[in-house]
Amino acid sequence: MRSSHRWLILRLEAPMLAFGGIAIDHIGITRDFPAASMLTGLIANALGWHRADWRRHQALQDRLVFASRLDRLSVTGTLTDMQNAQLYQNKVGWWTTGECPERRGGGKNTYLSPHQRFRDYHADASVTLALRLVPANLDPDLDSVTRALTRPARPIFLGRKPCLPTTQVLHGEQSAATAYDALMGVPVSEGADSTMRCCWPVSEGPETGSSVHRIVDLADLRNWKSGLHGGSRRVVEGTIVCAGVSS
Repeated sequence: MRSSHRWLILRLEAPMLAFGGIAIDHIGITRDFPAASMLTGLIANALGWHRADWRRHQALQDRLVFASRLDRLSVTGTLTDMQNAQLYQNKVGWWTTGECPERRGGGKNTYLSPHQRFRDYHADASVTLALRLVPANLDPDLDSVTRALTRPARPIFLGRKPCLPTTQVLHGEQSAATAYDALMGVPVSEGADSTMRCCWPVSEGPETGSSVHRIVDLADLRNWKSGLHGGSRRVVEGTIVCAGVSS
């Protein structure tokens, strides 16, 4: 019998949220399940880390073990935002610290014509995660993450800066042998279907049977030194049946 582990339960819920996938040219898609790199950035932001602290980000990403459950996705599909911008050399902005203006370099016009891109979002979505860190005794530990998510050092956003959560991200704790089992113990909302789509790492839930749809290599890891995405995880996509209804 496998030993039981402590899992933090996170609820990612917002009017708009984005789980960025592989971008092609100017089109930024969103996956249905959150990426390991996104979750790393969310926790690091709550802890107050600077994005240049790539060693800490890399170590945190390497320790993440999590499964995600789609409690609710929009029945109308994804929302696509068309963005247009034309920036000039003399445009000035402010750093998030508010300490000094940020100026752009380059020629007279950053773009000779307006720059257009498309970004996909999930509208009115709700995703539940079960998360732990391996090894558990390094810094940050789950207690540090709990404090950071309860009182974050900076505002939390879910994938992109416009995606502000509508509820407390930290939703509670579970004790279970696997990430899949931890999610099974989280009650569903009243009126929700008890059978939901789910994604979990190989060895953290069933790998055969009716609940398994496919096993894939998910490219959601980031090289935090270079700032580029590269590498993949072996994950299972399928369904999960959750008993009980939350109050």
